[in-house]
Amino acid sequence: MKLLRYFAALFLFVSVCSAELPGYYKTVNRLTWVVRDIEHVKQGWIGLGLSDVHDYGEVTFKGRYRYKPVTITTRRITGQLGNLTVDMIQPMQGQKNAFTDFLTRHGDGIFSVVHEASSGEVADEVQRMRGLDVNVLQQVTIGSGKDSITYTYFDTEPKGKFVLGLVSSPAGLPIAQGRQMISHLAPVVRDSQTVVAFWQSLGFPAFDMEHATPREDSRYRGKPLLLSFDVGFQRLGQISYEWIVPPTSPPNIYADFLKQHGEGIQHLGMPVDDLGKAAAEYEKLGYSIWQAGAWGDVGKKNSGQYDYMDTDSIGGVSVELIHAY
Repeated sequence: MKLLRYFAALFLFVSVCSAELPGYYKTVNRLTWVVRDIEHVKQGWIGLGLSDVHDYGEVTFKGRYRYKPVTITTRRITGQLGNLTVDMIQPMQGQKNAFTDFLTRHGDGIFSVVHEASSGEVADEVQRMRGLDVNVLQQVTIGSGKDSITYTYFDTEPKGKFVLGLVSSPAGLPIAQGRQMISHLAPVVRDSQTVVAFWQSLGFPAFDMEHATPREDSRYRGKPLLLSFDVGFQRLGQISYEWIVPPTSPPNIYADFLKQHGEGIQHLGMPVDDLGKAAAEYEKLGYSIWQAGAWGDVGKKNSGQYDYMDTDSIGGVSVELIHAY
C-alpha cells in the first residue's frame, strides 16, 4: 500500500511538472517597476500618459525572500499605462530583499512581468516550477483578508533575464482599461541561446533569432547609424517579447543599456498613429529621440518607422514609438 501511494504521488508530481503552460500567462496583469526615487519617476510618467494613479505612501510587505522570513518597507504607487497596470516600488535602503538586490545590480528598471492567478493556481505553479528547477525568489503579501494582494516572484532572472511574477487576491484585481498602448516588451541580452532554451524548458513559446539590418537612414543621437543585430520575437497573448542581442559597436542604445543596467527589459513598444506628433510631445517634455529608423519601403504595406525616446532618466526604460503602415 505504501508503495502504491508512493507511485501515485510520483505520478501526480510528474504530471504537474510536465503540464502545459497555464493559460494565465497569455495575459500580463502588471509590471513591477523598482526605482530609487518614486516621486520623480511618477511625475515623469504622468506627463507621458500614466493615469489612474494611486499613491499608497509607505507600505509593508511580509513574506519570504529566498525562503527566509522578510519584512519589506517601501513607497508604492500604482497606475495604468494603457493596457497594463504599473506597480512602482521604492524599497527602503538597508533592507535585504529582491527589490534592493535588483536596484544594486541594475539601477532603476522593470523588475518583473506579472500575471494574475488564483491562490490555488499559484500553489500549483510553484510546484510545477520547482520540478523544473526554478525556485520562488520572493513571495510577499500586502494587506490582509479579502483585500490582501500576494506577489510570487520566481527566480528566473539568472537565465531568463527578467523575473516572472504571479499576483493573486481573494477579491480579484482590476484590469487596465486604457486603449492598446504597449505592444511589446524588449529585453536586451548578451547571448540568446541559453535564454531561448530556458524559456522553452518552462513551456513558453520557442523563438528563433534572426539577423536584422535596418535601413541606411537609421540614426543614433542624431548621427547616421548602420547597425546590424540579432533579434527574435516571442509571442504570447496580448504582449509579445522582442529579444535583442546587439553588437558593442557602432554605438547604439541597446549596447548603452547593457553598459548602464546589464541584461534586462530595455524598452516598451508603443504603436502610434502619427510618429512625428508623438515624438514631438515627448521632446517638449525633455525626452529626446535617442535612436530612429525604419523598415521596408516606408509608406507601403509591411513597412514602418520608429523613434526610441530617451526616457531612461525616469525609471531606467526607454520608449519605442512605432508607426506601421
